[in-house]
Amino acid sequence: MTNALVNDAGDGAPQGPGVPGLVSVVIPTYNRARLIGHAIQSALDQTYPAIEVVVADDGSMDDTADVARAYGARVRYLRRPNGGVAAARNLGLRHAHGEFIAFLDSDDRWYPWKIAAQVAVLRGRPEVGMVWTDMTAVDPAGRVRAPRYLRTMYTAYQDADITSAFEAAIPLGSVWSDAPTELGEHPVYVGEMFPYMFLGNLVHTSTVVMRRAWAATVGGFDEALQSGEDYPYHFHTTALGPVALIDAPSIQYGIGATDQLSGPRFGIQIARHTLRTILQALAQASERITLPAVVIAARLARAHAWVGEEELRAGNRDAARRHLWTSLRHDPWHAWVAALLFLAWLPAGAFGGARAVRHALRRVGAS
Repeated sequence: MTNALVNDAGDGAPQGPGVPGLVSVVIPTYNRARLIGHAIQSALDQTYPAIEVVVADDGSMDDTADVARAYGARVRYLRRPNGGVAAARNLGLRHAHGEFIAFLDSDDRWYPWKIAAQVAVLRGRPEVGMVWTDMTAVDPAGRVRAPRYLRTMYTAYQDADITSAFEAAIPLGSVWSDAPTELGEHPVYVGEMFPYMFLGNLVHTSTVVMRRAWAATVGGFDEALQSGEDYPYHFHTTALGPVALIDAPSIQYGIGATDQLSGPRFGIQIARHTLRTILQALAQASERITLPAVVIAARLARAHAWVGEEELRAGNRDAARRHLWTSLRHDPWHAWVAALLFLAWLPAGAFGGARAVRHALRRVGAS
């Protein structure tokens, strides 16, 4: 199946046919000397033998280079001027040699069986071009905060029932003969997920392994984005055909760090580009978004409301009013959006007061 979307992302297409069986692990990093060694080691400790690690340094000013180079020939270290995580990932993609591409953020760690399981799925199901998994959330002190975090972090799972959305569910052991007993019965969901990605991102990048041919077709991450670049990338990926979810956590995902790109200060950028992504999908591939009209309208309402609230918080009152009004056109029964629109016509201080009242009411309701 050809990609129905036009990808205007940066040039991150891997070059050439790739080495059969080899998995290229792309690790983007910036000032993560204290963490990146753990990520690199978790990739080198995989039970799957054919691994190359490509560290793409986005202009670090700490000892990241020394940590990466200490691994010698087992790790290829690349450096570029600071340009953001998307640019770093694209650098790694351009220098990846493998038949398969895997992504690993420098503050995450893989379990040793991860790549073996995902390559087994890709080999056992040749129609599948990308595999992702669940994840365990771990704080900076190493404490487990959520053993199964995928459906918590990505709220689109509340709207997408994956057990019915996927076309097949098979035991992991049926495609991975060497699966440990405790993993063999975990389900692998296989099917077309492109329509459901319209509801929001369902894929966590550090859990992904994909075929090189798919990575070449997608072309790279959008380098204009400093955060939220994963959603349009994976939206494009799922447009290519069937994908698979191994419903077991294969990584430890770091949460709570102050330098994470999913932090609150990036909210307005993520909101804007989320809206842009779904509007582009509707414009270019509406026939493939086979969701009920009411579901599509609700998604558009939420996306415009999110942008409207972020614009209001940033003091962009004209833009806030425009998006909040559009949200109400899609869903006129959302009281908080109507209240925000009212606040957008009041003096700037009213918004902060209203948010404080809202948070107080939520605390009362939770007590």
